[in-house]
Amino acid sequence: QVHLVESGGGLVQAGDSLRLSCAASGRTFSSRAMAWFRQAPGKEREFVGAISRSSGGTFYADSVKGRFTISGDNAENTVDLRMNSLKPGDTAVYYCAASGVGSWPHLQYRQYYESWGQGTQVTVSS
Repeated sequence: QVHLVESGGGLVQAGDSLRLSCAASGRTFSSRAMAWFRQAPGKEREFVGAISRSSGGTFYADSVKGRFTISGDNAENTVDLRMNSLKPGDTAVYYCAASGVGSWPHLQYRQYYESWGQGTQVTVSS
């Protein structure tokens, strides 16, 4: 099992930037990809973006493409999500997740992730 802890959430205004971080510990060698998902009140948890730990390749949901950037540090077992040009629609609890699967399109589906963090709240005011 991989233990994940997110940090960096908060309250910002529309147009602002925010960086979320995820620290992994435990059986990190079993993870081939890391991702961020988010869940807004009353909605399903949705894919935001993912990064392959072997190739460094990144994948994004259309709704965040061009605004959000995922980066990872395998030596430190951390994954960051840099969010620019935030919108009120980005308001959600953001979750870090780890997957033993490293290929697309599987990485956009929740069932391929074995470990999840507790989440961090991001609120964007208009």
